[in-house]
Amino acid sequence: MTLSNLPPLVTVFGGSGFVGRHVVRALAKRGYRIRVAVRRPDLAGFLQPLGNVGQISFVQANLRYRSSVDAAVQGADHVVNCVGILFESGRNGFDAVQDFGARAVAEAARSVGATLTHISAIGADAKSDSVYAATKGRAEAAVQSILPDATILRPSIVFGPEDGFFNKFASMARIAPALPLVGGGKTKFQPVYVGDVAEVVARAVDGTIARGKIYELGGQDVASFKQCLEMMLDVVGRKRALVNLPFGIASLIGSIASAVPLITPPLTSDQVKLLKKDNVVSPAAKAEGRTLEGLGIQPVTMAAILPTYLVQYRVHGQYTGSGKAA
Repeated sequence: MTLSNLPPLVTVFGGSGFVGRHVVRALAKRGYRIRVAVRRPDLAGFLQPLGNVGQISFVQANLRYRSSVDAAVQGADHVVNCVGILFESGRNGFDAVQDFGARAVAEAARSVGATLTHISAIGADAKSDSVYAATKGRAEAAVQSILPDATILRPSIVFGPEDGFFNKFASMARIAPALPLVGGGKTKFQPVYVGDVAEVVARAVDGTIARGKIYELGGQDVASFKQCLEMMLDVVGRKRALVNLPFGIASLIGSIASAVPLITPPLTSDQVKLLKKDNVVSPAAKAEGRTLEGLGIQPVTMAAILPTYLVQYRVHGQYTGSGKAA
């Protein structure tokens, strides 16, 4: 194969993360050349078997350093930005990663003439009192102003083998006698399977979906926070009390947890702010077909996927019999 007929090159920022690794898999199956841009390429080798020999390469990049971003997109035909954080740590703050970083990626993509797919989140709003949501909103506006034909994806809570939601609470259920229902557990989510999100990214790279639009990606089921925990507990076969945790107390706990160095906070005050609003696909996105169903994708259900990876949290793992709650 000569250089002139090589498959298109796609640079994936955050390709070793939860969503990123599934994006890399989907693109590899389609035959693209993939350049994974991550802070620690030495820890991303597990992605190599997802493609053929030489199909997946790695480059060091940090969204806080513009020169590394520019280098990572050289020669790319398409750029995918999967980078996002749920809490701030050291210099990796929301402004630096989700606002400045998104602008840097968009400007770098424009400089090489590459198209862009940017992964945001439902709830992104520059006017939000949540710093997470506000920086997501500012990033969307920046991306649209820099590359008007960029594709922006807003998923709800994403579930799958390495997710940070169901895995976190299932792990807590192993040792905790009760689980917290922040704000009474009434917040509604529309959990979306990570494989479905990756499929939309791949179609955006293919150019088979309309560019310059914001797509909202939610799964088939709308469930409250409480219902999500109940489903998780049913899958792992554990009986745990679900205790109401008022927003005020949850925010105080989050502030204290965030102040403790060298730990991953189980909850932050900013996340509590996010839980005050439902995280579901908007009526406008549904009406305009900017959803999974609108793209002709039948969402994978939680019931089909959760048992495949939450089985590890059962008392005896896969050997735990049905109906044996602990």
